[in-house]
Amino acid sequence: MATMSLNVQDGVHVLTLINNDNENKLNLSVMQEYLAALDTVEAYSGNTALLITCEHEKTFSTGIDLEWLMACNDEQREEFVKTLEVFLYRLALLNAPSVVCLNGNAYAGGAIIASAADFRVMRSDRGRFCYPEVNIHIPFTPMMTDIISLMPNHHALKHMALTGVAYTGEQCNEFNIVDSIHPQEELQQAAMELAKILSQKDRVTYTTIKRRMRPEIERHKEALGIA
Repeated sequence: MATMSLNVQDGVHVLTLINNDNENKLNLSVMQEYLAALDTVEAYSGNTALLITCEHEKTFSTGIDLEWLMACNDEQREEFVKTLEVFLYRLALLNAPSVVCLNGNAYAGGAIIASAADFRVMRSDRGRFCYPEVNIHIPFTPMMTDIISLMPNHHALKHMALTGVAYTGEQCNEFNIVDSIHPQEELQQAAMELAKILSQKDRVTYTTIKRRMRPEIERHKEALGIA
């Protein structure tokens, strides 16, 4: 069953998470869908941007499906982690602008995915942004550490990573975790307007600048087996 849908609106690739019953949790098949979406965006010939959003009323993603992960054997877990890391690498260095629309809770892997995007907009009145890994005994991998380190406010990052604090939309805006916050009824439009503006940027120039700003991500290329 598909857990997301991809379409093009006004030159923007809109990736909508639709696995509402499972809070858009991450497993191997979900990550493979994410990678297929990036394949489509990367292969697009003109200027564009990627907007990741979702249908759930109060949750963007609560991260890895831990029940599924615990049922996996070591080889399957290894494959999942590598697939997740490949996705994070490709999203962080995507050859187009990227925006994540946080309509609600972004926890763990969901927050890490949002951290890999270029821009984040968030609902002002509901939802929290949280890296709970320190409290659930799952340390970040080196790749994930470099992804969350893209956050511009390193004081806020320290508290999120080392205490597991969950920040509200207003706090995320104050600490520059997100670029703007909006009421629910204005959120999707605000995210789309930002993505449309970014989609007009020259793609080659934008990508070159972004990648030069993120050399710490590029260093994982060989370990991830990316050509």
